[in-house]
Amino acid sequence: MKKALIIGAGPAGISASLYLARNNNIEVTIITNGTSSLEKADMIENYFGFAEPVSGKTLLQNGRSNAQRFGVIFIDSELIELQITSEMKFSALTADGNSAVYDTVLIATGVSRKTPDIKGLKEYEGKGVSYCAVCDAFFYRNKTTAVIGSGEYAIHEASVLSDTSSTVTILTNGEKLSSEIPDKISCIDKKIKEISGDTKVQKVIFEDDSILELSGIFIAIGTAGSTAIARKIGAPVDGSKIITDENRATAVPGLYAAGDCTGKILQVSTAVGDGAIAGLSMIKFLKNNSR
Repeated sequence: MKKALIIGAGPAGISASLYLARNNNIEVTIITNGTSSLEKADMIENYFGFAEPVSGKTLLQNGRSNAQRFGVIFIDSELIELQITSEMKFSALTADGNSAVYDTVLIATGVSRKTPDIKGLKEYEGKGVSYCAVCDAFFYRNKTTAVIGSGEYAIHEASVLSDTSSTVTILTNGEKLSSEIPDKISCIDKKIKEISGDTKVQKVIFEDDSILELSGIFIAIGTAGSTAIARKIGAPVDGSKIITDENRATAVPGLYAAGDCTGKILQVSTAVGDGAIAGLSMIKFLKNNSR
């Protein structure tokens, strides 16, 4: 039995799951944090097959029910880590501690979350500002680092950094921390005014003009967005979209992306079609790959 993971329960993810789950040799799991931009659509009048307007919430509920009818497993949690194993499979970890290994993965998380609007952040990307603790923690060994964020994703990234950095501080930028943090990690809840330095990041200046000197800042706002997930395992991205070929395959074997996160037109019908292509491509990959 092969295992397929879909990250995101929107139109693209659900569509792909229907194609995968109808194959008796594939176990399909969807990880969803329960949020979708489609849910905010009050009335959809231009979707095929409905004589009357339908709400986005209804479409999502119907899609989930249909997937469950075919045995798709839903994990209602937040993905905080996706890594490639030594066997070239995919290891996924959720915020509630659910961990499993999959043969193929589809990223269908919709449009990535925006980075915080903080002066200096964009200017210092690659010069002390990073989006992947697993990727870049090595460069900050025995140095002072911080993670901007307030959720489980930020706490996870801070925990990764704490194994190598001399000190790690979570900067909530005025938000309330979602849960407790390990003793070895500190927290500052002040609003951030600016990230500053010479050629590289050297300090964070808060709105009360207090300063935190550091060497590296990691961005982990909200949940792990689509491009953050892709970056962590080596899939190319372009701005806020994941690069795929016509089969919705990324440059990483077994990793696919579909829907809004690939930069397509933001329509339900487009996402559903994208998911269908991705699902069929994943089936072909699993049949041709014996790993």
